[in-house]
Amino acid sequence: MKTIRIGFIGAGGIAHLHASQMLALEGVEISAVAEPNDQSALNFLTSFGLVNTRRYASHIEMLDDKGLDAVIVCSPHTLHFAQALDVLNAGCHVLIEKPMTCSSQEAEQLIRAAEERSQLIQVSYQRHFQPEFIYIRQAIADGIIGKLVSVNATLYQDWKSSQAGTWRQNAALSGGGMLMDSGSHIIDVLLWTTGLKPAEVKATLSMHGAPVEIDSFTSIRFEEGAIAALNIVGFVPGYKEFYSFCGELGVIYLENGKIEVLTYKDGSLPVQLPEQTTNQDKSFIDAVRGEHEVMVSGDYARKVIQLTEAIYRSADYQV
Repeated sequence: MKTIRIGFIGAGGIAHLHASQMLALEGVEISAVAEPNDQSALNFLTSFGLVNTRRYASHIEMLDDKGLDAVIVCSPHTLHFAQALDVLNAGCHVLIEKPMTCSSQEAEQLIRAAEERSQLIQVSYQRHFQPEFIYIRQAIADGIIGKLVSVNATLYQDWKSSQAGTWRQNAALSGGGMLMDSGSHIIDVLLWTTGLKPAEVKATLSMHGAPVEIDSFTSIRFEEGAIAALNIVGFVPGYKEFYSFCGELGVIYLENGKIEVLTYKDGSLPVQLPEQTTNQDKSFIDAVRGEHEVMVSGDYARKVIQLTEAIYRSADYQV
């Protein structure tokens, strides 16, 4: 088995998750990391005992040294596009943290660049690999609750307070507020589990005195006729992630990982979750090895960005 040599751009908290999952795989080596912050780089290297991993202050230096097969981009949002493009131009596959980019135009450029160079792009939306979301997507596809008529996708998170003073509330680095950050996962779930295509978006938002938007409330009408409420609330203590998928025959509720299925005909249905067999990192490596197609493609991730842009336009929000 050929060893896949991985480089990291960024060594913050999310890079640690990717590193732990990569190091659990056979035939994968973390060969290099590009991180300008000395302490972050040191914490990353020492946390995983990466004594032979090369460290660089910039990703350009890392790519110029060559020797990598793939790179994971774990940097602030607005840096994703240029860095991922540099990775593709260096002849490497790329796994990008969400959001893929901060504009659909940038996403399209990356998709074209990858196609021209025969390189892979995968975007790290981890809910695609979690049993509860896989179950819901399959249940909707199987018609257990009939044709979808409405969806509620809601996230409550103490984002205003917890991210105060960080790059996530600096629009030049974040590309937006909570919708572009944590909200990107909720948009992903809404689109991926249902397969619906947005046709009309009406949104309002509030900054609550922060440098970027904190709360956003959006109504969506889909081409297929269903409607949805997308609520991203960042000025609240605690955490809650809630969904309701309402169909002509019943409903699926998901609250903080717990699923309930109710139908008009049979009442409450038993839920048997599938086993988790992969994750964002393993699936990426398997795709690089040609074992299957990329599971969260750039073309799909662009749809998340397009809806995010539509919400910002509707609310007349300028980042």
